[in-house]
Amino acid sequence: MIAVSHLSKTYGERRALDDVSFTVAQGEVVGFLGPNGAGKSTALRILAGFLPPTAGEVRLGGVDLFREARAARRLTGYVPEHTPLYPELPVRWYLDHMAALEGVPRGDRRRRVEEAMERCCLAEVAGTFIGKLSKGYRRRVGLAQALVHRPAVLLLDEPTDGLDPRQIVEARELIRELGRDHTVLVASHILAEVSLICRRAIIIQEGRIVAEDSLEHLGLSARPDQTLVRLEVRGPAAEVRSLLEGQTGVAEVRQETGEEPGVVRCLLVVEGRQDSLVREQVVRRVVEAGWEVRSLAAVVPDLEQAFLRLTGDGAA
Repeated sequence: MIAVSHLSKTYGERRALDDVSFTVAQGEVVGFLGPNGAGKSTALRILAGFLPPTAGEVRLGGVDLFREARAARRLTGYVPEHTPLYPELPVRWYLDHMAALEGVPRGDRRRRVEEAMERCCLAEVAGTFIGKLSKGYRRRVGLAQALVHRPAVLLLDEPTDGLDPRQIVEARELIRELGRDHTVLVASHILAEVSLICRRAIIIQEGRIVAEDSLEHLGLSARPDQTLVRLEVRGPAAEVRSLLEGQTGVAEVRQETGEEPGVVRCLLVVEGRQDSLVREQVVRRVVEAGWEVRSLAAVVPDLEQAFLRLTGDGAA
């Protein structure tokens, strides 16, 4: 649905985007993750048709954005980080006006406006002037504006920035719901945001794509030379730890706080990709020692580790 090929954007000598290529399939909700200034907003403005690129190609639903701009824009709904709204207009009037600008036929506008307000939970403020709404409601109006012409693609730039905790939860639930009917690209610098909304992420740093994969695989890439195994053993803590530290292939043993007396909970840092072999050996040695293995499982490192490794500590 979204196909970006060798996209670049320069401002004088500064290169905001440098040979960026990625795809987002129909029905996907993908995170576009990077620190502030990495090029996320620039890329979304180009995809939305608001900013011309220096080089490259963008296709939305198979339509060339630069050769068939009008048709491509009709496929796209865009919510910038700071959505420009008309504070002097009531919500319903504003959405009706935006539906007209998006080319929605007059006979369909009322139904489309009501549909967008319902999806964004705006019915109770339909007659309220936008300037009197809270920031959370203004964000919803911006999203309803992007939905009113039923686009196939949604581009969301920092969709929860500045919202309070309750509003953030509501926004996440809405975005997940929208993913059932739309292809969604969510630009954010907030790791938790992407991990709770998306299954796949594209990481950008200094205008270049540095990683693109599922969240699980990105997490694994944070430790390409190590794997993690969490183990719970019922036995004497000092002896259990000594046995584990002496196990071939175990680079480090990190004892964690256990919830049950007499149970030792540890995180094993295993060298390379030999965790299956190490797990078998650990279980055998623990049983031979007369102790009970309560649980044993591989641990997927979190997205934060991958993000810091790929973008540098300073980006955190």
